Amino acid sequence: MAEIEVSPVVPGETSEFRVRVTEGGSATEHEVTVTNADLHRLVAGHPSPQDFVRACFEFLLAREPKEQILRSFDVSAISRYFPEFEEEIRARP
Repeated sequence: MAEIEVSPVVPGETSEFRVRVTEGGSATEHEVTVTNADLHRLVAGHPSPQDFVRACFEFLLAREPKEQILRSFDVSAISRYFPEFEEEIRARP
């Protein structure tokens, strides 16, 4: 199972995160942004924005290897590749 580390780029900010995914002896790093609109619409049920971003990576890793995840993206881009994303991410605790 992959280890997913999420940290805000600016401490206290909830819109830009660095994510490190470690699995199988290697790691990838990603820059992820989340708009305020997406935070309000999709984060409900997640304890924090960091937990939400972690859930997004769990969703992605269930569908593709860490090396195929874009190095920099906005969370809204996920549903362009995976139309079921918003429905599934809202259902996750």
